Amino acid sequence: MMSTSRLKGLVLPVVLIAAAEIAGRMVDISHSDSLALPSAIALAFVEAIADGSLLVATRDTLASVFAGLAIGASIGLVLGVVLGMLPIADRLMEVTVESIRPIPPIAVLPIALIALGFGYRLEIAIVAFASLWSPLILTRSAVRDVEPRLLEVSRVLRLTPGARISKIVIPAALPRIFVAFRLAVGIALIVAVTVEIAINPLGLGQGIMMAQQALRPDLMLAYLVWLGIVGYGLNSLMLFAQQRLFGRAAMMEEPR
Repeated sequence: MMSTSRLKGLVLPVVLIAAAEIAGRMVDISHSDSLALPSAIALAFVEAIADGSLLVATRDTLASVFAGLAIGASIGLVLGVVLGMLPIADRLMEVTVESIRPIPPIAVLPIALIALGFGYRLEIAIVAFASLWSPLILTRSAVRDVEPRLLEVSRVLRLTPGARISKIVIPAALPRIFVAFRLAVGIALIVAVTVEIAINPLGLGQGIMMAQQALRPDLMLAYLVWLGIVGYGLNSLMLFAQQRLFGRAAMMEEPR
C-alpha cells in the first residue's frame, strides 16, 4: 500500500489534471495542433500501449540507458578510485578531466555519428560519455575522504593495493558511490531521449518526434507523461535500493 505521504503527493497532480481538463473543455482546445485534453492524452496512452509501440520504444530507450550507464559508470568508478588513491595521477589528469567534463554530451553527436553511424552504438556511446562524470567526481571525493586510520590499519596488515581498495576503500566510500550512480541514472535517461529526439531514430524520443510530425499532440504528450513516469520509477527503485543497502547513512551522503 502507498504511504500517506505518497498519497498526499498525488493531490496536486490530480488537481492540476482536473483543472486542465475543465479549462480545456471551456475554451475547446480539441482542434489544437499543440495542446490536448488530459482525457485525450489518456486515450492516446492506452492506444500506444495496446498497439505495442510505447512498450517497444521504452525497451529501446532503456536498453541504451542501461548499456551506456554500465560502461560509463564503470569507467568513472575505476578512474575515481585511481585518482582518489594517487594524488600524483589526480594532478596529472586534472586539466584533462576539467577540460572534457563541461562538454555537453549532445556536442559529441557529430563525431560519434561519423564514427558509429545510427543505431544503438551511437546512443550507448553518448550515454556512456554523459554517465562517466558523476561517478568519477564523487568516487574520487569519497576515496579521498576515507578515514586515514583505516588506511593505516591496511598498511599495518600489509594488504596489497588491490586488497586495500576492495576491503577498505570501496566499502568505506560505497554510500557516496551509490549516490553518484543514482545521479548517473537520471542523466543517462535524459541524454538517451535527447539523442533520440535530435538524431537517432529509436526509442521514446523517436516516438515523441513521430507524434509531433503527425500532428498528434495527444500522443506526443502521452509519450512525455510516460517518460516522466519511467524517470520517477527508476529514481524510486534506486532510492529504495539505497535505503535498503545503507539506511540512514545513505541519506547523509545526499549532495546538497
